[in-house]
Amino acid sequence: MKKFFVFAAMALLLAGCAKKEVRLIDAANFEKQVDGKQVSLYTLHNGDITMQVTNYGARVVSLWTPDRRGNYEDVTLGYDHIDKYLNNTGERYLGAVVGRCANRIGNASFTLNDNVYQLPKNDGENTLHGGEIGTDRVVWDVLKSNDSAMVMRAVLPDGQDGFPGQLDITLKYTLTKQNEFRIEYLATTDKPTLCNLSNHTFFNLAGEGKDILSQQLEINGKWVLSVNDNLIPDGKFIPVKNTPFDFLTMHAIGDSINSNHEQIVNGHGYDHCWIISRKTPNKAEHCATLWDPKSRRKLEVLSDQMGMQFYSGNFFKGDAMGKWGGKHLYRGAVALETQNFPDAINQANYAVKPVLNPGETYKHTCIYKFSVDELSQR
Repeated sequence: MKKFFVFAAMALLLAGCAKKEVRLIDAANFEKQVDGKQVSLYTLHNGDITMQVTNYGARVVSLWTPDRRGNYEDVTLGYDHIDKYLNNTGERYLGAVVGRCANRIGNASFTLNDNVYQLPKNDGENTLHGGEIGTDRVVWDVLKSNDSAMVMRAVLPDGQDGFPGQLDITLKYTLTKQNEFRIEYLATTDKPTLCNLSNHTFFNLAGEGKDILSQQLEINGKWVLSVNDNLIPDGKFIPVKNTPFDFLTMHAIGDSINSNHEQIVNGHGYDHCWIISRKTPNKAEHCATLWDPKSRRKLEVLSDQMGMQFYSGNFFKGDAMGKWGGKHLYRGAVALETQNFPDAINQANYAVKPVLNPGETYKHTCIYKFSVDELSQR
């Protein structure tokens, strides 16, 4: 009898030490016709990363990566069924590609070549992430897919959401052996239009339903764009030094998120675009690093864009249930969106406008690189 209890105790100990492995969402949950086109779920794997993607909105549905002990966690927020995306009353942009003009356009209007364009107001008086349809409510055509990569295409018709021109977008997702999630965008148009695409995956390196404020962030940017209380840039550039926006050295996201700084108040936390300190044009360079002290998971962001929006999940209500039994908590994940500056088309002192003309090709590369960082002296 004594031997039995010793064996049982050892079995329980071993069970408690068992590594947490990747759990795949059933692909059948995403098999559905939407707007006359087939929606499906695709599974990619390379290195230590496993990712599931749906062609509805080109959404990252899950992304599994190990911690310092080899335990896997899904480090993105999302849902386990297509109907929850289609009938979503919570955060709209979970894991999606956003555009055709990411971020906000003030007063839902802009002027291009002396023509005034009125857009739908889906963010107070502003247009957010392309309008009512955008790229996140489109079923993308899957052109190619294999174990580690997929290529999708979306053609946004002339006049969709009030924008001129037919925008033809090709998108490539690739997982590399170096544990990178690479995103490559190409786009062309038949009329002058706006084009500023980004990815809106929400990351929590501890997993859904966990604290994000203790996770640490570094941003390679000495300046941040000032915004008014409608989150529209007011034309000012704020030096981050000695402000709550100083992430030049890594520290906890929650350190100053409740500051009474005017910009924190305007953003209800962090919802601002940093000017990335770049060295070489058109090359993917370091933008930011997110690090979880407990799991030691690290996420590095690289891009060829001039800006990166850091959004700290300030508008999550905390009542939506995620894929694995955890809730989408208020400030329970972050988005690190590489892009051109918000409302750039309406800002006189922004030199680079998100304008795409016929004969030109919009190009944008973003890389999310995952690793485990054992440095404990941060």
